This record gives sequence, C-alpha cells and structure tokens, in this order.
Amino acid sequence: MRIGILGAGNIAGVLADTMNKMQEVELYAVASRDLAKAKAFADRFEIANAYGSYEEMVKDENVELVYIATPHSHHFQHMKLCIENHKPVLCEKAFTFTAEEAMEIKKLVTEHKVYTAEAIWTRYMPSRKLIDEVLASGIVGEISMVTCNLSYDIDKVERIMKPELAGGALLDVGVYGLNFITMHLGKEIDHIDTSVVMTDTGVDGRESITVVFENGLMAVSTHGIYGRSDRKGIFYGEKGYIIVENINNPQAIDVFDSEDNLLKHIDVPEQISGYEYEISEAIENIKKGNIESQSMPLDESIYMMQLMDGIREQFSKR
Repeated sequence: MRIGILGAGNIAGVLADTMNKMQEVELYAVASRDLAKAKAFADRFEIANAYGSYEEMVKDENVELVYIATPHSHHFQHMKLCIENHKPVLCEKAFTFTAEEAMEIKKLVTEHKVYTAEAIWTRYMPSRKLIDEVLASGIVGEISMVTCNLSYDIDKVERIMKPELAGGALLDVGVYGLNFITMHLGKEIDHIDTSVVMTDTGVDGRESITVVFENGLMAVSTHGIYGRSDRKGIFYGEKGYIIVENINNPQAIDVFDSEDNLLKHIDVPEQISGYEYEISEAIENIKKGNIESQSMPLDESIYMMQLMDGIREQFSKR
C-alpha cells in the first residue's frame, strides 16, 4: 500500500524508518509546508515524492493512506482535508484537540465512508493482549490499585510549550496514562480528581490524575515535561503485583507475589519500532472496506477526548 506522511518532524522520521522495513508498505510521499524540508526528508528516507503543501499530496491519486504527524492543534483540519478527499487516515494521538472535534470527524467518516483511526500505538501492540491475559489469570488476585507514569524532558520542544499548538503534558504524554488505565480496567468511572502545575506559557507542565471506578478500584497516573520518569505501570493485587515496563512502549511484564518473589517474566515480541501494528491493521481494514479500527474505534477516541476535556476543565479552575 502506498502511504504518504503528512508532516516531517521527529515522529514522522520514526514512522518513515518503520515503513521502509515493512514488506506490505511503499513509503510513497511526504508533505511539509516547507518544500525544502519535505525534499530533505524524502532524500533521507528514500521517498520518491516530496510536496510543499499538504493539499498537493492529498490530491495525488496514488496515495492510498495518509499518516498525520503534525501538532495536535492541526489534527482536526488535516484529517478533514484527507477525509473530504477520500484518503484513508491514521492520525497521531491525541486524536484531536477537543471531543467536539473528534465527534465532527466521526460524522465526516460516516458521510464519506473513509477509514480513519487514531494512531495511539499501545492500543495496537501485542503487549495489550499479554497484559490483559495476566490480569485475567488471577495470578495476583483482585486488583485494588493501579499506578502509572510517563514523563520526558520535552519542555524545550516548541509545540509542547505553546497553547496555540495544543501543548502541555496531558495531550502529549498523559494520554498514554489514561489509555493504559481505561484499556486494562474499563470505563466504569465514578469520578476523576486532578492536581496540576501550569507553565508560564499557560500549558500543563506536570500533573497527577486520580481515577476512581464505581467498584472502588483506584488508578493514579502522573505526567510531566521536565524529565524522564521510570514509565512503569503497576497493578496491585491481593496476592501480589504486576509491573509493566514502560507504558509508552511495553518491553516486559513481571509478576511478583506478596513477598516480592518473581513469579513470572514475560517479554513482548520483537518489533521494528512498535508503529508497525497500527499501520498493518489500517492496511487490512482498508482492503476489507472497513472505516474504523478494531483496536481504537472512533467512539473510543471520542471517549478519551471527553475524559481529557473534563480534566483540562479541572486544570482551568486551579
């Protein structure tokens, strides 16, 4: 399948390298608002076609799938551009800036019958099923508490610090913590409490989010933009605990009893980068004529945006 990348930043580079190593993909084009940047990117990754505008690439009839790798603030307009030109879309997380935008995208998808999905890679990885299998086995008994965290040293990245580019920790890294919680624990949430420290530019710099479920299960996720955290996800059960190494790209799962003895170690399958799973699923769905992902349906993307809208509303009152 011939794929075009919309955007030529760092994530686009990881994607390009991944696609070049996938047998079922031809990395056909890249588009940037700066033609020189697009050409340099194309030369680096041996891409045949470089465009100096997004509209040009979307109108190329040979492009069969577009991967959107632009700032969060522009996801809505770029997905809209693709869908209205009948180009299937994989869009980087966070799916949009608001839930309202996400719902509008679903309306467009329904109207135009064009495959569209949020490319949040942890939803597509084999590790998701492996974690769920360990939880379902009951090896540590009933889970009562979950903690997870994801922080990186990214406060010097321009888009992270600018409100107009939908910056801040939540949409960039916090989205992974919330997805980790909901995809493994469900959505029967009673309430969410937050604490936040805002930056001088007006975006969230560090935060703690506590999710309390209807059954009393509690999950706490922390995120920040000032330094790398251990990125662990931990499930605490009545007979032990489960540690997931790196909720952003799980590397291993370790199960311990209540005396800290290692009961089980599970390595995740080897991968190119981790992005290949979402691309492969998109290709399979497009070939079948499906317009949504099974791993991340549009309603799920809307739900996650609704959660983050509510969290940001709490932030605004601090």
